[in-house]
Amino acid sequence: MKTTIQIVPTTHPGIVKFNLNIFLTKTRSYEFHNIDEAKPSPLAQELFHLPFVKTIFISQNFIAIEKYDIVEWKDVQEEVAVSILKYLDSGKEVIIEKPTRSNLPVSVYAESTPNPMVMKFIANRTLVDGNFEFKNIDEAKDSPLAQKLFNFPFVKEVFIQKNFISIRKYPMLEWEDITMEVREFIKKYVDSGKPILTEEKKTAQKAPLHGENRLLTDFEREIIAIIDEYVTPAVATDGGFISLDSFEPETKTVKVLLQGACSGCPSSTATLKNGIENLLKQLLPNKIDRVVAING
Repeated sequence: MKTTIQIVPTTHPGIVKFNLNIFLTKTRSYEFHNIDEAKPSPLAQELFHLPFVKTIFISQNFIAIEKYDIVEWKDVQEEVAVSILKYLDSGKEVIIEKPTRSNLPVSVYAESTPNPMVMKFIANRTLVDGNFEFKNIDEAKDSPLAQKLFNFPFVKEVFIQKNFISIRKYPMLEWEDITMEVREFIKKYVDSGKPILTEEKKTAQKAPLHGENRLLTDFEREIIAIIDEYVTPAVATDGGFISLDSFEPETKTVKVLLQGACSGCPSSTATLKNGIENLLKQLLPNKIDRVVAING
């Protein structure tokens, strides 16, 4: 993948962000005020050789630089962007990060969900940034953990979000017979430090949480705001995720995508009718007639 850079002004006239299409750091953000502080970052040290650089902030996929008033950004920002790209293309390290292990022992506990086929396994640390659903072992090629879970013959689907994993099983066994085995496996895997996702999956552009790759209408954004505030937290507690798929103005129909424990859940229809649909009708009077669920 070719590295690209985008120059983005900020509300502070002395600071400009340089957004990258790759991730620069893995575990934390860094702020450097001089070349000596920048020892953990060879890239920052090089940038400090530019006489107008005052402060450098490096975080995930961007570099923000604060300048001294001796120059204007319009006169030097292209030069800085070229310098950053040249450094990255050389393959040198951006940050020399020492691997860290939390002193807190890994713990994983199991929690039942409204869907009897799905069990939620919650870790005491963040597993992923985003929502990742795998319907089979082939789809799980970018998640070493999900692939391992599919080696259990009773595992049908895997959904990973933030600090939990929702697993849908086949009806061949009861959860009471297999929960302990799965919980111990996940605990040992996370504790080993093995990757949850491949680096390619981590750095790939994630699909939007709501809708397809299209421009959302203002009204759809209103619906999303309501879902995010009132629905998403409760659904996540049950091991699932709900996002807006689309709104059909002709029929006043809201379509929502169900993932994780919500997908195919026997209680999902009742939840939508009695919960989400009523909520949207109350907060958006005369604008919503019904909610339709789409299983992910």
